[in-house]
Parts: sequence; C-alpha cells; structure tokens
Amino acid sequence: MVKLFIADLDGCISHPFESPDWEAFSGVRDLNRRSFEEDGIPYLTLCSGRPLPYVEAVGQMLDVRLPFIFESGGGLYDMRTNKLTWSKHYNNEMREKIKHIKGWVGREVIDRYDGTIAEFAKETDVGLINPDADLIREMYQKIDDYVKTNFDEFETHHTNVSINVIMKKSNKGAAVEQLSRMIDIPLEQIAYIGDGTNDIPALERVGHPFAPINAREETKQHAEVVDLEATDAVLDVYRRMAHASLRSGVND
Repeated sequence: MVKLFIADLDGCISHPFESPDWEAFSGVRDLNRRSFEEDGIPYLTLCSGRPLPYVEAVGQMLDVRLPFIFESGGGLYDMRTNKLTWSKHYNNEMREKIKHIKGWVGREVIDRYDGTIAEFAKETDVGLINPDADLIREMYQKIDDYVKTNFDEFETHHTNVSINVIMKKSNKGAAVEQLSRMIDIPLEQIAYIGDGTNDIPALERVGHPFAPINAREETKQHAEVVDLEATDAVLDVYRRMAHASLRSGVND
C-alpha cells in the first residue's frame, strides 16, 4: 500500500510559464486534505529543483503538511514546525565551489544568452531558467562540459526550461531516502512522479515510480508512464492510488 505520494513541480504539478490547470490542481489538493481524515489515502508532499520560497508557496496552496524537498535535494523544509534541514554534504567547501560555479555561469552563460535568468534565492545549487528549449540544450552542454572538467563533486541536469548544477551526493534520490527515514515511511511504500533527468535518482529508489507523458525520454525509462500531461497525470495517479488503498482497506 502506498502511504506517501511525492510530486515534482515543473512539468508535473503544473507546466512552467503557464497558469495551472486549477480544476486538476484543486483535485490534487482535495485528495491531500482527505489523506489526513481518511485512512488509506496517501499523504502528498513535493520534491523540486526550485528554491525554497517557490516550493513553499505551492505547498501552501496544496495544503502540504509533511516536509518537502527543494533545490533538487539540497534541503528539506517542514512548514508546520518551520524546521529547515540542509543536506549533510553542504559544507564550507561546497559553499565556496557553488559560489565559484555561480560566478562562471553568470559571466559565461547568463550574460551571453538573451532571456536567461538565474534562479534566485538558491543556496545549495546553481540554477537558471529560459523558456527556449533549444537554448537550454545549448547552454546545458556548455555548463555540463565545464562542470565535468572542473568539479567532480557536482552534476548537471536540465528540463526544457531550466538547468541545475547540484551536488552529486545530494540529489533527489538521496533526499527521498532522508525523508523516508525522517517520517518513518519505507521507500517501498512511497510513490514518486517526475519528468526531468534530475528525478531519475528518486524514481529508482521508490517502490512506485511514475512519469507524465510530457517527461523526458530518459526519465520515462525509469517509471510507469501515464498517458496524460502534468497536473492531469498527477491527479490520475493520486486517484488510482487512493482508490486502490481504500478498496484494500475494505477487503481487509
């Protein structure tokens, strides 16, 4: 039985740069609210490469009450207790290297590609955003080459609109494992839905991995693919898990 459902944000909870599908979004929120009143419906939380303020805002709208993961595993935050937990691998040495990578990305990439901005308020990784998927691919190759040449402790991921340079030991998979221990729900009872390459480590660890139809092809190879996009896919998976859990409870 699934006890926890973890959803990525961009490409899953909603499409980036688009107004959310509020009907489907509300359906996800309503199931999460019911999870605290009805046995069998999995709790919901979030796992995103986005910085803390963005994930917190979405979490408030969805009434998320469990700790969520932000910055691709760099940190976990519990809104109920206002407790912030950074990755154990984030130390002074990593902080200085992140500062160096941010400076290089700013000079050599962000300043040279129109329409590109840094993801502000980030602490443990380096992120940038551009709505042009072709430019993202071009910038990704440049950044990935630089990181692989100069920083063995980091890895680069991208979606169609963003690029993130993260600590290898603090990816989404490691953070999901940390969350599993923190809330005492085993990985085999956790479901995860993600669309980007940075979701793969999490998909490989949980017992129930899913990907929307809009996910990257590499990501689909590690999950059950839902024939729906973004929020509709999240809601469909959530409904199926809730119905299966409730039926199981009745039969027991």
